[in-house]
Amino acid sequence: MRTGIQRHAAAGRSCRPAPCFRLHRLIFFGAALLPAWLATGAAQAQQPSPLACPPPIAEIAECFSARDANGAYILAARPKNWNGDLVVFAHGGPAVEPPTASSSLADLTKYAIAVRRGYAWVASSYRREGYGVRMAGADTDMARRFFIDAIGKPRRTILHGVSYGGLVGAKLLEAHATDASGAKNYDGALLTSGLLTGAVRGYEFRVDLRAVYQLYCNNLPTPHELQYPLWMGVPASSKLDMKGLGALVDECTGVTRPAAERSEPQKRNLANITKVIDIPETLIVRHMQSAAFLFRDIVQMLGGRNPFSNEGIRYKGSDDDERLNREVARFAYDRSALFDLKADGEPLGALPIPAIALHSINDPQVMVEVQSSFRDAVRAAGAGDRLVQNFTDEREHSGQSAPELAAALESLAHWIDKGEKPTPQSMAAGCETLRAAVGGPCRFHPDYQPKPFSTRFYPRAETR
Repeated sequence: MRTGIQRHAAAGRSCRPAPCFRLHRLIFFGAALLPAWLATGAAQAQQPSPLACPPPIAEIAECFSARDANGAYILAARPKNWNGDLVVFAHGGPAVEPPTASSSLADLTKYAIAVRRGYAWVASSYRREGYGVRMAGADTDMARRFFIDAIGKPRRTILHGVSYGGLVGAKLLEAHATDASGAKNYDGALLTSGLLTGAVRGYEFRVDLRAVYQLYCNNLPTPHELQYPLWMGVPASSKLDMKGLGALVDECTGVTRPAAERSEPQKRNLANITKVIDIPETLIVRHMQSAAFLFRDIVQMLGGRNPFSNEGIRYKGSDDDERLNREVARFAYDRSALFDLKADGEPLGALPIPAIALHSINDPQVMVEVQSSFRDAVRAAGAGDRLVQNFTDEREHSGQSAPELAAALESLAHWIDKGEKPTPQSMAAGCETLRAAVGGPCRFHPDYQPKPFSTRFYPRAETR
């Protein structure tokens, strides 16, 4: 069967302007990434070095580290009572610091329940800090291949992606679900607290935050600094760091101080920003850091082009919406940049294997409404029978408990082995059964359904 590129090429002069434009952008973007992808496919990791496992599994597992030829650090754990199955982990972020050999230790500690239940575990640090969904997916799959070559061939392989890693995992499956012969590389996927609406829609509320923040705070940049378009976050030449940005946000809003210690202007600024964007004040610094440094990384990846727009958005919730909408900075996306960012970081929904998605109803960082976007994409791709979504109610990001994660893993393993699709209710019941042995709460709400993503943030017609 010919690929989409081959079909368009064969069409020749019959190619209409819009499809041809998209084709040319795909060829350009794909060609730009090709050397890195070829390098990833050919890269070989170092021989594994034993290291001490983190405390939760120190007595029950062996741990190994290595570095692949692209510079990514690999961490693996094999329990002494290995059940033959492997969890391939994709971490959240993107990271803001360069990776190190210890980058994945915190994740192995947090998700030690998999190893305690008999699963082997492997993760990649990704080859560099910063944005790059397909890059991170390739690095994660490289960790899987390292485990097979250096430690052992698993009976089943389950992909576990968390937060940004959920998006990485969804895109990884589009490129690496099978090998060259068509055999499965992965048997199932667990996506927890995942940014499954994609990089464009998933970051648009931070576009709004960046613009609204600047109207009220006017300190990024200040009037006396070199002015630059807000869509780039901060310029590549900027010396601002995470701590310095936090200080700027606090100077304007007093967000790190008790409410009683904030000035009246700070209180007004903070109230206007959080009400217009609908985010908790405890996360304003975190989201502004992304709107500065993550956006800078994305724009650099796109060669300086802008994938973001806030044209036509009618902001509301401030103490003076007329002034807000009259004076807020506006900018329009570069169509090619929008297309390229979607190509790198928007799930197509074509799930080739069984997948379970878990998300908290109260997630303050990746809002639960992203699950409605992913559900719609999966159904549109004809893969609705391969997705089960379930929802918990903790008030933190990626805070699923040990029995909740164990129930999801066991439900997924049973689905893979027996072909019996679990339900949210059966998963919740499984969690209750596991509580005594695993320890921790079961907070499933199996009847919950998230509202459309467009009801949470300001929608853009061109990115729907």
